[in-house]
Amino acid sequence: MLAAAAFVGTVALGTGIGVWASSGGGDGSSAGAARQPSGSAPAASSAARSGAATPTPVPTRTYPLSQAPRTIPAVRSHTAARGPGWRPQQGGRVVVSNAALADEGRLTAGELGLSYAGQKGANEDVRPGDLRLDLGGTGDPESYTMTVRGGSVRISGPGDAGVFYGTRTLKQEVHGGGTAPEGVVRDQPAKPQRGFMLDIARKPFTAGWIESRIRELGDLKFNEFGLHFSDDQGFRIESSTHPEIVSRDHLTKAQVKEIVAVAASRHIQVVPEIDSPGHLGAVLAAHPELQLRNAQGVATRGAVDISKDASAKLVDDLLNEYADLFPGSYWNLGGDEYQALTVANPQASYPQLAAAARQAYGASGTVADLTTGWLDARAVTVRAHERTMRAWDDGFLRGTSVQPAPDLQVAYWTGKENGARQPVEYLRAGRKVLNYNDEYLYYVLGEPNTFVYPTGQRIYEQWIPRVLRGTTAVAARYEPQVLGGSFAVWCDLAGSQTQDQVAAGIRMPLRATIQKLWDPGTPAMSWTDFRNLANRLG
Repeated sequence: MLAAAAFVGTVALGTGIGVWASSGGGDGSSAGAARQPSGSAPAASSAARSGAATPTPVPTRTYPLSQAPRTIPAVRSHTAARGPGWRPQQGGRVVVSNAALADEGRLTAGELGLSYAGQKGANEDVRPGDLRLDLGGTGDPESYTMTVRGGSVRISGPGDAGVFYGTRTLKQEVHGGGTAPEGVVRDQPAKPQRGFMLDIARKPFTAGWIESRIRELGDLKFNEFGLHFSDDQGFRIESSTHPEIVSRDHLTKAQVKEIVAVAASRHIQVVPEIDSPGHLGAVLAAHPELQLRNAQGVATRGAVDISKDASAKLVDDLLNEYADLFPGSYWNLGGDEYQALTVANPQASYPQLAAAARQAYGASGTVADLTTGWLDARAVTVRAHERTMRAWDDGFLRGTSVQPAPDLQVAYWTGKENGARQPVEYLRAGRKVLNYNDEYLYYVLGEPNTFVYPTGQRIYEQWIPRVLRGTTAVAARYEPQVLGGSFAVWCDLAGSQTQDQVAAGIRMPLRATIQKLWDPGTPAMSWTDFRNLANRLG
């Protein structure tokens, strides 16, 4: 009866198989008394003959080899071990080795129901069950090592971002199964840029909804949140330089600062986009004098007249104003779908643009040259704020005498535009590319034109970051130039879904996307198992 009780108690803990064992150990190892020489009498029999009391069996516990954590994204490496693993206990603590990890420590302590005990040395006030966060080592600052041993956990990495990602792995393990398995996880992302982009210009989203998505993204190890807040349908952030352009339904700067702060606490950068010279309809509604008009005086939707100095000043005012509001490293300049370039003869249709091009670039200057020059001039404005800039691929125009600035990254989204170029053209030119492939990664509300809502299964089973256009991957030699990717929500038919329906619709696509950005290899799990895991993790 006693042995049975021990077994049941061990299983209830979920930590292994309990056995009673004496000298040799329950697993047949030499953990107990020394093995008796061949031919000698067993120790118990000798003791009985001498009249000594038979020793009481001592309970020991053995454990099967641990299994790799089941998380999203999956960890890259796990060294199995035998042991009980770790789970948060009442009175448990989080300690840090460096004050720079205080935010990560406090956040994780709150999530796991532990107390935050502050900074302590490696041998200072060590307690069983501690979760310790350490900075140290070299390598990818987003890498980490998590060691579960002896009833405690240590998460270490060369940068605080990596340590944070280790806490996300631990949080998923605890929430999904109750116990972090014994052993050592060594993990890092395959791609440095792992993003989600939201169009709030066409459809306003509440600050609370945005913050909830950022927390979700942080737990999944995304590190960018793109914010497209200016378009023909709306300009959605408070402005002090041009309050006249701001839509009625908008975010205040205080709300944006809170969004940026929540993102920073999850090691996510907010990447703003003020698209130009197209997609400026909301701005032009307040400044009709800057509206581009063709030779017949007909307004061109969303397009600013780039022959006018006042147009450049207005956009530069906005770029400079929002630089302090968004202190991250990246900025999206837009540059796509300038409608002046979609007509058969831009020079004839827009004589004022043609004249400005000739004045700027000589007799052979074209409207395409002038448009590229506009993009480069906006890059000069943003470069002064020490940002890394990107623009949509159709903003990089073919056959121009003026070339886009060499430090512009390509946000490649489609091959459907006029004069579309294959991704390899940008890669051969040495450009770095971020994958927004509209075949897999575009969630366009209302499914206009040929768009359909992307599924997590299709991303999980078919897409990798080198699939930049359509369904075909670029050559493996370009892998280092493909910086990562971004899932995007565009709100073309804004009323098609509520924001809660959007959250539900993108849930599995986001998880599939991060799996492939973290590790582009063929996943070990089937889609069904991956989906079930996502449901269990919440």
